[in-house]
Amino acid sequence: MKDNEYEHVTQLLGERAALPDDDPRRARLRDEAVLESLPLAQHIARRFSGRGENHDDLLQVARLGLVHACDRFQPARGSDFLSFAVPTVMGEVRRHFRDRTTMLRAPRRTKEMSLRVADTEGRLTHRLRRSPTRAELAVELQTDVTEIDEARRAAAASVTVSLDRPVSGTDDRSTVDLFGAVDPSYDVVDDTQALRPALARLRPRERRILGLRFYEDLSQSAIARRTGLSQMHVSRLLRQSIAELRHELLPS
Repeated sequence: MKDNEYEHVTQLLGERAALPDDDPRRARLRDEAVLESLPLAQHIARRFSGRGENHDDLLQVARLGLVHACDRFQPARGSDFLSFAVPTVMGEVRRHFRDRTTMLRAPRRTKEMSLRVADTEGRLTHRLRRSPTRAELAVELQTDVTEIDEARRAAAASVTVSLDRPVSGTDDRSTVDLFGAVDPSYDVVDDTQALRPALARLRPRERRILGLRFYEDLSQSAIARRTGLSQMHVSRLLRQSIAELRHELLPS
């Protein structure tokens, strides 16, 4: 991983920082910076592999850290993006490991209560035909709301929670409602079956560049060296190709 491979990202985020907060170009520059930096997330996720966590989960966490790095990077401080992003992404992954071990460190009573809460929540949901509140769970289990909350926190550290479930008994929003908008580009990359006919309509050069970018995780500068094109030309071709694929898969 070479520092100069991410100079373009530093430039993109520098341009973004110079624009007013309400300028729509800020979102485009940020998204382009995230896409350009995806190989960094892949690299860090690989470094933490083999420690009992699924690689895809680690990659998602690393990508989330990358988004945070792009949002928080301040070019005016004089540092380059790579120097800022690496500790930011690694910190996000380390927090993931720390949170995942919370259940292992929880007292036995809390672990047992988390299992009882899950079982009781299922029964009450069936009986009430809605998700029970924390107070209803506490009454059913003859305990207090604080213990319900503690048990849920412990369970959340080791169990994948449905994105459609309520945030809490007093908050009817689903977990997914708290997330930002998802860039359709990720769906374009991941949905291989739907991509095949759309990719077939692209020119061979564009298909090759997309493959280098999203399947080999090469940066734009690395693709430019591999193909003999300028980095600016590679960036333009990627944007055009993704726009064409998005139009095919996500028609307005």
